[in-house]
Amino acid sequence: MAASNLQTHMSNPHLNQNSRKLHIQEVVTRDGFQAESAFIPTEEKIALINRLSRAGYAKIEVTSFTSPKAIPMLADAEAVMKGIDRVPGVEYTVLIPNLKGAERAISVGVDEFNLVMSVSEAHNLANLKMGREDSFNALSSVIQLAHQHQTPVNISLSTSFGCPMSGITSLADLMHWIDRFAAVGVRGITICDTTGMANPAQVQAVCEAAQSKYPQLQWTLHFHNTRGMGLANALAAVNSGIDRFDSSLGGLGGCPYAPGATGNICTEELVHMFDLMGFNTHVDIDALLACSKDLQSLIARPLPSQLLMAGKVDKLHTAPCQP
Repeated sequence: MAASNLQTHMSNPHLNQNSRKLHIQEVVTRDGFQAESAFIPTEEKIALINRLSRAGYAKIEVTSFTSPKAIPMLADAEAVMKGIDRVPGVEYTVLIPNLKGAERAISVGVDEFNLVMSVSEAHNLANLKMGREDSFNALSSVIQLAHQHQTPVNISLSTSFGCPMSGITSLADLMHWIDRFAAVGVRGITICDTTGMANPAQVQAVCEAAQSKYPQLQWTLHFHNTRGMGLANALAAVNSGIDRFDSSLGGLGGCPYAPGATGNICTEELVHMFDLMGFNTHVDIDALLACSKDLQSLIARPLPSQLLMAGKVDKLHTAPCQP
């Protein structure tokens, strides 16, 4: 953890007994930006990523190599990847929808392919315009190409906990797709609460089952705060042995197929919680808050970050004058 007054809250040895390293993975410039209506200039994206690269992240999801017609906000994917400073120790991952996107990404030397498919058939049809079997076959071709170029692959399984069109996702359904992607040689799997339907008990059961069967895989949890349980779910995951988390600066983002969705869990809130509990995130919370404040100005509306509004717990105030 970077130098901060929060360190005073971690001097208690009972807090430090949980002090293991956690890997924080930023998704704001892809997952957060993709739904924005006003185009964010390429130079602003590059500047933000460069600031985040020096804040202590393990991984940053830079952009998506999706068709510019599908997501105009990310039409500058190559320019952004070419323009950023590649800080040693930070992995720069991108979302890859298909072979064409994979070929574009290879041309600019990305560190990882992040592929996406929904566990829910209804959500996959709504989001990707194809059934799950067709998605799996298409993504298998992308994985083969990645292997040829020695590029690591992560698969993000959307609606791993529930879908607003088909209900709660069973553990058996989720494990079916985990099994299939594990068999084709992915490095990691992200279990995504895309629509904010997870609860801590469900998270614990899923994390324990996945890690027990495939301890060699790099596991990441991706939560949304749609129903206010994002941080509680993250705590359940870390207590179940998970050490990687996706999050979005300021809580920007959300799923268009989850009515009322309020977006991804907020990076600064996640880091603030873990730091106070004695976990080692290696992330500079003060740098995050400064970036979040500037992001709020950039998109010209308030972000849902409670920490940005209230400040860290070590922010003290002058006592009111007594009569």
